Amino acid sequence: MPSVIGIDVSKKTLDVASRGAELKLRRVDNDETGHATLIEALRALGEITLVVLEATGGYEMPIAAALAAEKIAVAVVNPRQVRDFAKGVGKLAKNDQIDAGVLAYFGEVVRPAAQAMPDQQQLELAALVTRRRQFVDMRSAEKNRRSLAQNLSSVVRSSIADHIEYLDQRVAELDGDIDQLIKQSTIWKANDDLMSDVPGIGSVTTRTLAALLPELGKLNRRQVAALAGLAPFAHDSGDTKGRRTIFGGRAAVRSVLYMATVTAITHNPLIAAHYARLIAAGKKGKVALVACMRKLLTVLNAMLRDRASWNPALVKANP
Repeated sequence: MPSVIGIDVSKKTLDVASRGAELKLRRVDNDETGHATLIEALRALGEITLVVLEATGGYEMPIAAALAAEKIAVAVVNPRQVRDFAKGVGKLAKNDQIDAGVLAYFGEVVRPAAQAMPDQQQLELAALVTRRRQFVDMRSAEKNRRSLAQNLSSVVRSSIADHIEYLDQRVAELDGDIDQLIKQSTIWKANDDLMSDVPGIGSVTTRTLAALLPELGKLNRRQVAALAGLAPFAHDSGDTKGRRTIFGGRAAVRSVLYMATVTAITHNPLIAAHYARLIAAGKKGKVALVACMRKLLTVLNAMLRDRASWNPALVKANP
């Protein structure tokens, strides 16, 4: 019978469980040899409906890519969603084998959609963008320390200044690397040119979206909003209507969209009008800002989907 496989991923090992046909293999190393052993064992099972893994900060990518290369359907799921599922079915104990079994059960019941694995170029762009963000975060922390170090020794102040200068250089170098990689891809370059014409959208936003939201332009507006963590969730019960909230999604994407939207509220007539209308309707500033983030993302998604340039007439079409 068809099998659903759950794999609990750690840095060094992969714990495996199945729903359906019995899988004798329980653990392999998280390396090329272990991946080959696991794939051979899975092939021996016959038909496999789905393999489910949790997102674990990148440790899951090599095995996910290896499985995808063998045409085995793979779903990489949110750990919090799986943990909530485990609590819901009474699986409160936790270890690697139990977690693998929960993932298999989750896959059997929920049937999360299988995902296409990113190619090497996409992975490289994502790694560069992520590393740039890390350097920017470090630079912000050092600048905060500098503002608090006015009364400290000159040695400390000089050390902070030197580190900020180093981080400036590394960010500039990574900007050049990212720019070169974007220009090597006809699709990325075309998308970058389209999005750059939108008031409020700068190079950091376009490159982050290319790297971390490659689905942009390929999904409908609700799906892409959910991926970015901008889809509002209801909290209603009976006659009580709770506040809509957003959570989950890709935090780095949401962060750059926040900064782009703050700029767009001033410089983009479509977003500015949308924001003013929401405020006039009594919405709080933060609620209106999130709605504008979702609006901006929707516009970008439609532009890439339709291969349409930014058109100020959109303002009239969306009063």
